[in-house]
Amino acid sequence: MTTTTSYVIALGSNRRGRHGNPEREIRAALALLKPVAVSPILATRPLGPSRRRFANAAAIIETGDDPPTLLVRLKAIERAFGRRRGQSWAARVIDLDIILWSGGAWSGPQLTVPHPHFRTRDFVLTPLLAITPGWRDPISGLSVRHLAARLRRPQ
Repeated sequence: MTTTTSYVIALGSNRRGRHGNPEREIRAALALLKPVAVSPILATRPLGPSRRRFANAAAIIETGDDPPTLLVRLKAIERAFGRRRGQSWAARVIDLDIILWSGGAWSGPQLTVPHPHFRTRDFVLTPLLAITPGWRDPISGLSVRHLAARLRRPQ
């Protein structure tokens, strides 16, 4: 019997691809992921040198895959959508990142879960608030709601 686990996946796009504009690219990726919950798709400012606005969303999926197996699956979807390895922070047709999983923390040579930077990225936390505000970060113990509030608190 296969054990099913839940994963939170962040999706981002800021370049047209074979499915159309960035929002359509995200919708096409979601169709392949078959999520149990999906956030609204948000328009967000780019991080880094890219000048194009992003479409960002988050989804919860359930699968029997362990984190490395799911990563291979996500990278295959990115390649099928036309994503190529290259310059960091550049425009991209699709970006799929494992943010959290129901197994807690996980680390390997190619992957760390939870995603090391999700706590500091509003474009990840805002979509997460819509679908899983109570999910706790296994490292800090704080909920997504608390992480978002900390990030938005005036310094």
